[in-house]
Amino acid sequence: MTAPRRRSEAGSAALEAAIGLPAFLLFVGLIIFAGRVAIATQAVDSAATQAARTASIARTPTDASSTAGSAATSSLASQKVNCVSTAVTVDTAGFTATAGTPATVTATVRCVVNLADLAVPGVPGTRTVTATASSPIDTYRERR
Repeated sequence: MTAPRRRSEAGSAALEAAIGLPAFLLFVGLIIFAGRVAIATQAVDSAATQAARTASIARTPTDASSTAGSAATSSLASQKVNCVSTAVTVDTAGFTATAGTPATVTATVRCVVNLADLAVPGVPGTRTVTATASSPIDTYRERR
């Protein structure tokens, strides 16, 4: 009986690297993608909260809308979130309620985050993140 021939393992490390390295890089890219989306989601949520709070302090619906937009933009900038486009919508219907009636202001912030620089296959180039927050208007304050 003859002993079985052992095959040479030359080149097996290169083959493992050729298969394993792209899979590892794809995995790292997906982790970075998930992290950037999570950071953007948190920042947009914070911006919506800031916008609603700022709008609830305003005296008029017009002032509420303009100050909420400024607050959301500055909140996103301070958190270093670069949006391709940003939209701030403020529901100021609470300003029509009479004094003594509880009312709220609702702000919705929409941010389109650019993810094209990741270049991960199957990952979209942009992702839209939306958050909504409400803040009470002082019940006994005069409204205009």
